[in-house]
Amino acid sequence: METRHVVFSHGQESGPWGTKITALAAVAGAKGFATHSVDYRGIDDARARVAKLHADCATLPNAPILCGSSMGAYVTVAAAADLRARAVFLLAPALLLPGLPSLLDTALDCPVTLVQGWRDDVVRYEQTVQFAARHRYSLHVLNSDHRLSDCMPTLCCLFDHFLGTA
Repeated sequence: METRHVVFSHGQESGPWGTKITALAAVAGAKGFATHSVDYRGIDDARARVAKLHADCATLPNAPILCGSSMGAYVTVAAAADLRARAVFLLAPALLLPGLPSLLDTALDCPVTLVQGWRDDVVRYEQTVQFAARHRYSLHVLNSDHRLSDCMPTLCCLFDHFLGTA
């Protein structure tokens, strides 16, 4: 049986095994997925983070499922096509970063699900809705803020369902 992998990309102010990633990795592990969380600490440039994601995925035997949060979502979308991602799960995706190309027009050739908080003060929910609508991706907007930490049970249920269909 082939091993399936979920690779996580954390946000700029977070770490590789923060609350969200730890909870989602447990969901993935329970479904038989191998998990890896890329450590971007000390790497502020999104392009360098994309290169790091490529390097970390280089030895995987098959196409990974990618999960990115905030700036990690930008990195995920930027790398997904080259990595031939099997599916993509994005949390509060910062697809517009100063000094970098917008990824709002980037279409991915795999299933994509987005989760956004209505009260997010870092990534405006309108940007996420625009991205999802433009490409007809699945979208869940929750009554939460940027961290989505107050809705972890819902987030885990959404991820569990996503993995079951990916």
